Amino acid sequence: MKLDPNLLRYLTKVEWRVLEAVEMGMKNHELVPTTLIERIANLRRTGVRTVLGNLLKHKLLAHDGQAYDGYKLTYLGYDFLALRTFVARGHLVGVGMRMGVGKESDIHICEGADGRIVILKLHRLGRVSFRAVKRQRDYLGHRQSASWMYLARLAAAKEFAYMKALHEHDFPVPEPIDVNRHAILMEYIDAFPFSQVRELQHPKQVLETLMGLVVKMAECGLIHGDFNEFNLMISDEEKITMIDFPQIVSAHHPNADTYFARDVECVRSLFKSKFGLEVTKYPK
Repeated sequence: MKLDPNLLRYLTKVEWRVLEAVEMGMKNHELVPTTLIERIANLRRTGVRTVLGNLLKHKLLAHDGQAYDGYKLTYLGYDFLALRTFVARGHLVGVGMRMGVGKESDIHICEGADGRIVILKLHRLGRVSFRAVKRQRDYLGHRQSASWMYLARLAAAKEFAYMKALHEHDFPVPEPIDVNRHAILMEYIDAFPFSQVRELQHPKQVLETLMGLVVKMAECGLIHGDFNEFNLMISDEEKITMIDFPQIVSAHHPNADTYFARDVECVRSLFKSKFGLEVTKYPK
């Protein structure tokens, strides 16, 4: 489902109220009954039916009339609610092209209120290719179950918090700007994915930088847990930027040593296979 930001400017106040009413109703309902939407949005049935029809047409809501007559937000509807908040807070002016699609998120290039380029990351947990996330991540805590949309919201909050902490401690991460629901706004980095690199001018220096980051994080009490070429960016000057922190854990986590060893091994195997560098001395 592709994000079309042009629709944002054409939604009426009543349509926004209904979207927000469905979101509120989803806190306690998998499918929100029409009667509850009417009460939350403070609308008559004849009015709400028309609005629901328009929102369904634009795929901002989904409808299921089999078990009982109910509605739920789609990820597109959730996107619109987050974008509206960013605009209201003065952090976003325009949404541009989608520049990346991953297993867990979509990435858009955008325009911030001050005219600078910013990045919008929309978490998309629940895609068929990545259903194991509920058992692999600790988003749920003590809860037994939750919707994918709720998990996406938790994932965004967790990533923003770690990015903010890392940025404040001078780690090479994008500057976090804002977070709302499942969406994160962050600084645009003029670099490209490390996974696209075929050769380096100074491979040993880059190797030392990466190993140093793994160690520095551990010294600060954090283990990345997924330190690989797909979660790193590199500039033309071979400056490294870390992105994506879905599996960060505390150094006191029961599996911290295993995750640390895995991060080190990812770097070792990457430089051996891609750049022919054999690492004999490495952190343990």
